[in-house]
Amino acid sequence: MKYLFFDIECAGVSKNAAKICAFGYCLTDEKFHILEKQDLLINPQGKFHLTDPKGRQGIVLPYEYDAFKNYPTFVEVEPKIRALLETKDTVVAGHATQNDVKYLNLEAKRFSLPSFQFSFADTQFVYMNKIGEFSRQFGLGKIAEELGVEFVPHRAVDDAYATMKIAEAMCKEEKCSLVELFEKYSITLGRIKNYEVTQNTSVAQEKYLAEVKRKKEERERVRVAFHNFIDREKRKRKKDGKLKGKRICFSHALVLELDKAKMLAQKMFEQGGFYAFHAEECDVYVYLDGENGQRLKSAEANKARLLRAEEFQEYLEK
Repeated sequence: MKYLFFDIECAGVSKNAAKICAFGYCLTDEKFHILEKQDLLINPQGKFHLTDPKGRQGIVLPYEYDAFKNYPTFVEVEPKIRALLETKDTVVAGHATQNDVKYLNLEAKRFSLPSFQFSFADTQFVYMNKIGEFSRQFGLGKIAEELGVEFVPHRAVDDAYATMKIAEAMCKEEKCSLVELFEKYSITLGRIKNYEVTQNTSVAQEKYLAEVKRKKEERERVRVAFHNFIDREKRKRKKDGKLKGKRICFSHALVLELDKAKMLAQKMFEQGGFYAFHAEECDVYVYLDGENGQRLKSAEANKARLLRAEEFQEYLEK
């Protein structure tokens, strides 16, 4: 069995094209001995337009852009790329691999080529399973730095090499092969077939997502209960008091502490206050210690008085 680690760079990505300009790969045996390593540079047949998702200046590739018009087109190099990726008994892997597979899919459609068909692993996903952290992504550079792997970012062949070294380091630490590493963490490989792409999954990730869903549903249940409570209790609002004519808003985190939120709301209505569901519409914004979210900033920007829950309660009980 062989391992193929690959990375793709693009001159620009749009809805219908990826304009691949570099396909870097590192082919090894099961012991991670390098058998072949190459940066296939490709004429993207379009201008370089590298921006981030907000349209601002994005990454800068370590290549001479003007030279790309002299390289083969994607159609010309596609047979070699396909052979590398679709060879039997080869485990294909990358970092955040689904993005690169998406680029291949876009280019296959762009040039009316047959769909690629292969399974693929994602070393970033393996790493996330290994450390049990699914709430955020881990960049290639960050993982490489932790493992002492040096490389030139965004040079496709170097990214592929760094990905290989990360896989090797994880296998050495776990004392197993790459395939055994997938099995250890119950990882199902991603797949591209008939232009459809499925991502890597695992038992641990599914449990994490199920827990995220459960917590989201619980938060929504509590918010609905609080809103219903406000609708009932506002009818008992006193006409006079310290908060007469004032609109009060609670932070989401405070609302989730339902008993405390209900108690403060009752005291608020006893002092003639109104409840505002939108932070930007309130006169007083009540929050928990340590909060610094967007709603608090929005309330502050609109000149609302900011009070911690304890301060608000103390004010109401004076």
